[in-house]
Amino acid sequence: MSLTSRDKSPPPAGAAWRAEDHPGRRRFITLFANEPLLLEAGGRLGPVRVAYESWGDLDPSRANAVLVEHALTGDSHAAGPPGPGHPYRGWWDGVIGPGKGIDTSRWFVVCPNALGGCQGTTGPSLIAPDGRPYGSRFPLITIRDQVAMEAALADALGIEEWAAVVGGSMGGMRVLEWAVARPDRVQSGIVIGCGAAATAEQIALSSMQINAIRWDPKFRGGDYYGAPDGQGPHEGLGRARRLGQLSYRSERELHERFGRRPQDREEPLAGGRYAVESYLDHHADKLARRFDANSYIVLSQAMNSHDVGRGRGGISAALARVEAEVTIVGIDSDRLYPLRLQREIAAALPGRPEVELLASLHGHDAFLIETESVGAILHESLSKVHIASLESVDRHAPASWCAT
Repeated sequence: MSLTSRDKSPPPAGAAWRAEDHPGRRRFITLFANEPLLLEAGGRLGPVRVAYESWGDLDPSRANAVLVEHALTGDSHAAGPPGPGHPYRGWWDGVIGPGKGIDTSRWFVVCPNALGGCQGTTGPSLIAPDGRPYGSRFPLITIRDQVAMEAALADALGIEEWAAVVGGSMGGMRVLEWAVARPDRVQSGIVIGCGAAATAEQIALSSMQINAIRWDPKFRGGDYYGAPDGQGPHEGLGRARRLGQLSYRSERELHERFGRRPQDREEPLAGGRYAVESYLDHHADKLARRFDANSYIVLSQAMNSHDVGRGRGGISAALARVEAEVTIVGIDSDRLYPLRLQREIAAALPGRPEVELLASLHGHDAFLIETESVGAILHESLSKVHIASLESVDRHAPASWCAT
């Protein structure tokens, strides 16, 4: 079934945020303008534009800052309503805000769009210095490169140390990298639903999704922006999303939610769909209308490269250098990042912390869905972070940290 056969308005080629689009709540800052970012796999990248959003007030000592890291297809809009520039409510809106798990009446929260993304930060869809989109020329980046960009962002905002770095899935990978590579800049870390290194199965599943995109004739080698027919690799991206969506949810949830039920007014024995097929079609179409296929590939490759032990004597040796207080959260129904991976992290960390268990039917996506339970875990973890100046936040201080 064609991705757009039920919709007369196909997605634009490269469904990424563009400079002419409404900025929404995004703020922008340009980094590495004079000295390019040296990439782990070789090469360099610069200048680098970063799109980020923030909530709450930075206290006078700049000590109450929390970095929130998004997952593969997330972006900087972690909290807030839909509106111009933001077609959907923030992906962690139930977690970030006054009185919520990450209480913005106490914490200054920053969420950047990751390097390689497609919602304002430098990525394949962005215009390169030569005036053309990077497209196929965008270099291979790693989780370490993403964190190097975020460290430069922290420098630009005048934040020497994060009170906490928080994230799930790809975001959790960046939390670990922060704690290992920059132990003096992280007071606490909260890692949800990831491992210390990508597993063979994760790499295999991700590679299948990457190939689904690349085999789409409209991928055009990655240079589909401005295609004469206005079309990008939507079918390939849709197939990739279908594969990913299955790994993000649990078998039990799909069984209880859909079973063998046919889609409304459709008959599978006459060429119609089962309800679960309609569910996958919906998510495929939704992603194609808000995300860029090249970014999906670039970020998937970064996740495949994830290994905190690379060049550091192995995972155990790398995690042993962590100085931050780390909360590890695992999801009992997660078949993509099973609990054994979180237990491996905890066993190698100083103090061997217990893994916090998030009980849910929703599989890996539970960290995005179970906002009440996730918020309670975050609140408890953040309550242990000691910031002497938290009770004296100057809410009228000039926002001199606000770069543009």
